[in-house]
Amino acid sequence: MSDRGRHSLSLKTVSDSSDLIRLLSPDLLELGRSLARTFEKAGGNLLIVGGSVRDLLLRKSPKELDLEVRGLSMEQVKSLLQDGYSFDEVGKAFGVLRIKGQPVEIALPRTELKSGSGHKGFSVKVDPHLPFEQAAARRDFTFNALALDPLNGQLQDPFGGGKDLRNRVLRHVGPAFVEDPLRVLRGMQFVARLDLKVEPETIRLCRTVSPESLPEERIFEEWKKLILKGKNLTAGLNFLKEVGWLSHFPELEALVGCPQDPEWHPEGDVWVHTLHCLDAFARERTGNAWEDLVVGFAVLCHDLGKPLTTRVAEDGRIRSPMHEPKGEKPTRTFLSRLTNQVTFHDEVVPLVRRHLTPRIFYQDQASDGAIRRLAKKVKRIDRLVRVAAADLAGRPPRKDDFPEGPWLLKRAEELKVKDSEPRPILLGRHLIQRGLQPGPEFGPILEQCFEAQLDGIFETEKRGLIFLEELLSKRDSISIL
Repeated sequence: MSDRGRHSLSLKTVSDSSDLIRLLSPDLLELGRSLARTFEKAGGNLLIVGGSVRDLLLRKSPKELDLEVRGLSMEQVKSLLQDGYSFDEVGKAFGVLRIKGQPVEIALPRTELKSGSGHKGFSVKVDPHLPFEQAAARRDFTFNALALDPLNGQLQDPFGGGKDLRNRVLRHVGPAFVEDPLRVLRGMQFVARLDLKVEPETIRLCRTVSPESLPEERIFEEWKKLILKGKNLTAGLNFLKEVGWLSHFPELEALVGCPQDPEWHPEGDVWVHTLHCLDAFARERTGNAWEDLVVGFAVLCHDLGKPLTTRVAEDGRIRSPMHEPKGEKPTRTFLSRLTNQVTFHDEVVPLVRRHLTPRIFYQDQASDGAIRRLAKKVKRIDRLVRVAAADLAGRPPRKDDFPEGPWLLKRAEELKVKDSEPRPILLGRHLIQRGLQPGPEFGPILEQCFEAQLDGIFETEKRGLIFLEELLSKRDSISIL
């Protein structure tokens, strides 16, 4: 699934299960053991399960704990907790509690039986006495079907998830895998995060599943994990292609086979280029989740306009004229499949529409006014530079210089628009103070003032008021005439 030579992802795992418990942070270890003792005294057994154990096997200290309690009813669990903790019952039908103020979720074992279509078509039965192996059989991948006893450090691994993790293998747990189509997208982001090979039977099963009626928010969560946590995004997205799921995202599928001029894009078609760009983006994340999410999706979508515009010119060269603005519609359509957050769409789209602008501005030595207007359109110039840098880096074996990036960032910082869009200095209240009555004429006057501000005619409120006075005087003179 991946080119091992291009990635340095280390996937060292803990081989001795007795060492696992020591990797927990002191606070989480104490909390887990305290809860385990409380439930044990009442005849129950608490286990750390799922992703928390997977992270420990990867030598990562989890930031939260997924816990499962056996041998006690939900009423008994709530009664034992209420003396020392407050909690919310977040999944009453599923037997799930979340402790307030703590990164801990407690569940009871349950069975799930597919009883209808869609992601809600399950019959769920909570069973406090269900053996761990039977409860784990409903999980998605083997390395998520793990349990660790916080008191004695004993690891339960009924499906060989530890071995699969060591061998970089993504393998489904069992036939129930196909009952939740979201697991295909979970596979996508796990392949990208852990640089995994996929078991052939798992690929076959994924091909039999369709998204059905998955809600947008669940789909978006898996794409967010891909963008924010993926180390090898090429592998994750090629997994999606291999299992046939690109057909559910036709804006991306259109990139496959879309040709590019081999001189400027020796790496191949637009799909291959986009994957290289995403891997370049992943190497330069900032750690700011929102900024990385906006920039990452802009990199993913930056060439969605090429399938609509690519043609072979009379000189035989492959060109995609106007692919930046033509990319807006497919970008919005693609993002609407993932989330209805219009604000998010509006942050990503301007970066897609202008991802070539940094080079054009550098070549033309753009004016201060042009840079201020660019900042107004894209909201943050530092985002645009990151997208342009990833675009340029996604053309191996070419290694082009990127002087436009530092140049534009320096200019934008000098103009105080590197990480924010310019805000109007003059507002409606200034017109009211001047004696004007609010009305339709306010808009054109304020727009003219803002354009002057963007051109650098004034940079302070004091100078702006002088400009306004001159503007209104000329306006009054024209009215008299």
